[in-house]
Amino acid sequence: MTEKSVIFFDIDGTLLNHDKEMPASTKEAIFALKEKGHEVAIATGRAPFMYEDLRKELDINTFVSYNGQYVVLNGEVIYKNPLITTSLVKLTEAALENEHPIVYMDHEDMKANVPDHDYIKESISTLKVEKFPTHDPNYYKERDILQSLLFCPEGEETQYEAVYKDFDFVRWHPVSVDILPRGGSKLKGIEKIVEKLGFPKERIYAFGDGLNDREMLTHVHNSVAMGNGEEEIKAVAKYVTKSVEEDGILHGLKMVGLL
Repeated sequence: MTEKSVIFFDIDGTLLNHDKEMPASTKEAIFALKEKGHEVAIATGRAPFMYEDLRKELDINTFVSYNGQYVVLNGEVIYKNPLITTSLVKLTEAALENEHPIVYMDHEDMKANVPDHDYIKESISTLKVEKFPTHDPNYYKERDILQSLLFCPEGEETQYEAVYKDFDFVRWHPVSVDILPRGGSKLKGIEKIVEKLGFPKERIYAFGDGLNDREMLTHVHNSVAMGNGEEEIKAVAKYVTKSVEEDGILHGLKMVGLL
């Protein structure tokens, strides 16, 4: 009998390829893991409403959303870590002066502080999700905002990094940056789930490819970087598998001995 493990998968560039399609081998591998009794979870920067269909398709009810700020175990919310509202107000004022729009996101929806902007369209469209942010400049004042998106060209986020120390800024697109609570990461969300499940570090696995996977792949005991991943992410991972398109998930799971 194989010892039970928990495996966390990033979505974009890991479960899904550049065209947001999932290789058949990946789906088969996920269900093979579940048949062996392993726990399968998602760890993503996406909002929970951006991958409901994927969770249903793979029958996954445990997930880390918003890079660790919203954590669900077997369908139950076990952790939320919202952005500090007073700091978000100040950041919004500065961003508006620089004509850098912001999208505010909670567990249910996302709203933009401007009615229309090319950067928002350009970046959000690459996710190929049905939901698109509508306009509500006061959305962040009424609820817990778990993540925001700042829209600016590469390099221009440094002016905010120097001033707004309550936040971490992680670029995910040439014109968009994730705004996270300082110190927030997928790793923190994973730790919340592992605490509840009681797995030893030797039986924790994580697959990822992007800059927001750095902490996760640096510290999870069995970390696997995708072949299509960022070079600096491959450098911190314990293993490097093939690309998504080359059946990288299946290959990686075989490589670490889970399949």
